[in-house]
Amino acid sequence: MGNDMSQIAYFGLNCAECPAYLATLSGYEYYKGKIAQEWSKIYDADISPDDINCMGCKSRKGVHFSHCYECSIRLCAAERNINSCADCAEYVCVDLQELVGLIPYAKQNLEKLRN
Repeated sequence: MGNDMSQIAYFGLNCAECPAYLATLSGYEYYKGKIAQEWSKIYDADISPDDINCMGCKSRKGVHFSHCYECSIRLCAAERNINSCADCAEYVCVDLQELVGLIPYAKQNLEKLRN
């Protein structure tokens, strides 16, 4: 994990290291297919290459990973107008707890931002 904290998503993932974000920027369809296959196995979900699109969860315009449109964390942080969940008075909420359970390094990033 890199030290650049400038592209931290609301929930702590570093967009600059995210495969979906990087694949979207590159436009490399083969890479999107590989990510979809891998994430489908990891998260026991049906993820297609068309789902692998993301311009970062803080981006109001452009494409996002399919779940981002309904993500309670993204909606909450945008509504509260906070930079990340690390800035929230309710840190760590139930929704965030569940997500960082799947992505432990996201919580590590949030903890760095809180310190």
